[in-house]
Amino acid sequence: MKKRVLFTALAVALCVACFSAHAQDHMARIDAGAFEKPTRPPAVFEHDEHNEKAGIKECAECHHLYDNGVKLDGESSEDQRCAECHPLNASKNTTALRRAYHLSCRGCHTNREKGPVMCGQCHIKPDR
Repeated sequence: MKKRVLFTALAVALCVACFSAHAQDHMARIDAGAFEKPTRPPAVFEHDEHNEKAGIKECAECHHLYDNGVKLDGESSEDQRCAECHPLNASKNTTALRRAYHLSCRGCHTNREKGPVMCGQCHIKPDR
């Protein structure tokens, strides 16, 4: 009897752990590793659910790629961090990283008149 109770408790704990791990993988935060002293927490972003709800089918809609200032149609930068092309500070030919995030995300939300546009709607403090 003790073994059965112990086995059941262990099985339940394992199921809960697996479910929790999967749920945490599902929630993501925008990569803010390039910012030394961020003023807000990284934006919360559930990638797949966002794209499904927004009807985004092509990665290049958000993960754009440019060559000599010309956007390459159908080409995607999904395998790169945004900071690889966007420095912290703007240069002559490149948008600063913070501005690039805001132009892409908030700009799209504003254009479509859907989605969050206020700071605290994306930059949510994690529960402690």
